Amino acid sequence: MTQVKHVGQKIAGLRELRTISAEELAGRCGIDVGVLKAIEEGNDPPALAVLIKLARALGVRLGTFLDDTDVDTPVVTRSGEERAGMSISGKSPGAHTHLEFYSLASGKAGRHMEPFVIIIDPSTGDEYTRSSHEGEEFLYVLEGRIEILYGKKSYILQAGDSIYYDSLIEHHVHSAGNEAAKILAVVYAPF
Repeated sequence: MTQVKHVGQKIAGLRELRTISAEELAGRCGIDVGVLKAIEEGNDPPALAVLIKLARALGVRLGTFLDDTDVDTPVVTRSGEERAGMSISGKSPGAHTHLEFYSLASGKAGRHMEPFVIIIDPSTGDEYTRSSHEGEEFLYVLEGRIEILYGKKSYILQAGDSIYYDSLIEHHVHSAGNEAAKILAVVYAPF
């Protein structure tokens, strides 16, 4: 089963468990019910901002959509053992981003942060659709270069650089240039 389908099934299962209609959940998240149904059916990979809104509306942490089990002990992820999380392609006009998420804390019970290694494919075009959501993000560039559009400013980061920001401000992260970039991202999304 693809990870997108797995995430969609988890969202649908949590919604049904809480006896929330698709229309009600979509309304709580400010998204179209057709978009929610496409996510639940595994036909449309959701944007990170949408996943965060869904997690908040369902009263779960973001990682719940990716995990199969939770453990109370520390989670150690060895080099090369990152667990494939999901692939997100921006389908909306101006998205121009394809991201591969690899979870570094899969299965850790009760966590409040979501650490990922993310591969960002090169972007096409120069118009980007920004998003915002509750929480904070910390990004550390491992390889390549990225551009972060944040509010009215733009930041170019290269390997070894980092940025920490409030996710409520509209933002967009993409590779800077014609090469893929690899980043460590830690996302905090309160619920």
